[in-house]
Amino acid sequence: MNENQPAPAPAPKPNGARLQKLNSPLFIWPATIALAVLLFFGLGYFVDFMTHESTDDAFIAAHVVSVAPRISGQVSAVHVLDNEMVHSNELLVEIDPSSFSINVAQKETSAEAQSANYKAYLAGYDLMKTKVATAEATARQSKADADAAEATADRAQADFRRMDALRKQNTISQQEFDAAQAANQSAQADLNAARQKAAADESKVDEAKTTVTATEAAINTALAEWTEAQTNVASAQLDLSYTKIFAPCDGRVTRKSVEPGDYLQTGQQLMSIVPEDVWVVANFKESQLKKMQTNQPVTVEIDALGGKKFRAHVDSVQAGSGAAFSLLPPENATGNYVKVVQRVPVKILFDEALPADHVIGPGLSVTPDVQVSSFVLPDWAVGLLALVLTSAAQSVFRFVLNRKLNRAS
Repeated sequence: MNENQPAPAPAPKPNGARLQKLNSPLFIWPATIALAVLLFFGLGYFVDFMTHESTDDAFIAAHVVSVAPRISGQVSAVHVLDNEMVHSNELLVEIDPSSFSINVAQKETSAEAQSANYKAYLAGYDLMKTKVATAEATARQSKADADAAEATADRAQADFRRMDALRKQNTISQQEFDAAQAANQSAQADLNAARQKAAADESKVDEAKTTVTATEAAINTALAEWTEAQTNVASAQLDLSYTKIFAPCDGRVTRKSVEPGDYLQTGQQLMSIVPEDVWVVANFKESQLKKMQTNQPVTVEIDALGGKKFRAHVDSVQAGSGAAFSLLPPENATGNYVKVVQRVPVKILFDEALPADHVIGPGLSVTPDVQVSSFVLPDWAVGLLALVLTSAAQSVFRFVLNRKLNRAS
C-alpha cells in the first residue's frame, strides 16, 4: 500500500444518520404542528374537565297537554291531522250537537213556564195586598159604625130608664113608654149587629193577611223553581258548548286517536298537544353536584340537530334523586346494601330560540355541558398556551438532538 495515499474517511455511524433525519425540517415542522394540535385539544379537554360537568343522560322535556271531551257523544268532524301545529282556541274536534240542542230547547221552555208562574204569583201577591188594604178600610169603617151604634144604644137606654121612672110616677102615657122601650131594644139590636159586622170585617183582614203570607211563601217557591230552571238552561248550554273541543294552548298535535264517527266517553283521551316551550332534564351523578348552582351557563348539544349547540342555563336542581320518586323506590333497610351512585334531575332552560324548521319534542337526547367554575380559559388563551408549550418542546427537542449529534460526531 502506498503510504502517500490518503486514508479513507470513516463511515458515519448509523445512529448519527437517524439523528440527522430527526433534525430535518421535514420531520420537525410536521411533528411541531401535530404536537400543537394535540396540546390545543388536550389542554381544552383538561380545562373543560376541571371547570365543566357533563352527562349524556339528558333529554328534552315539555308540558304535554292531554285533550279529552267533557261530554259523551258521536264525533261529527275532526279538524286536525297528526303532528299538525295548532294555536290556542283553534277548533280541533266537533261532537254531534243534536241531542244537546234539543235539551237546551226543553230547558228554556221549562224556564219560560217557571218565569210565567213566578210572575203570576207576583201579580196575585199585589192583588192580595190590595185586598188586605180594602179589608182593613172596611174593618175600620165597621168599627166606626159599631162605635156610633153603641153611642145610639147608650142614649136609647138612658131615655128608656127616664121613661121607666116617669111611667112609674104616671107622668107619661103607656104609649110613650112603649115607644121608648121599642127604641131602646132597636138601638141594642143595631149595636149587636154593628159589633158582629166589625168582628166579621176584622176576621176578613186576618184572612187576607194569611193569604198574603201564603202567597209570599208560594212566591219564594216559584222563585227557587225559576232559579233552578235558569241553572238548568245554563247547564244545558254549557253541555252544548262542549260539543266543540278547542286547543287549550299553542303546540303540535301528537298521539291523535280520534276519527269522525267515533263515539266518545267523558274524559277519553283524544290527542295530546306539545307546546313549543321545551327544556332539558339532565340526570347528573350526585358527585357532579358539588359546585352546581342555579343560573350557571350551559351548552346543550342536541343529537337530532347533528350535535348543534345552544346556549342555556341551570334553572333548578330537584330535591331528591330520581330513584326516590320512582314508582317503586329502593328500600335499603333490608338485605345486603350495595352503594350505587344516584342520579339527580337538573332542569335546564334554553337561552336562545330553537330552530323553527325542526321538531324538537320531549324525549330527544341531548348532552348538556354545565360551567361550574367561574375560571374559564377562552379558546384563544388555550391556543396561545399550546403554542408556547409547543415552542418550548421544540427548543428542548432541538437542544437534546444537537447534543446527541455532537457526541455522535
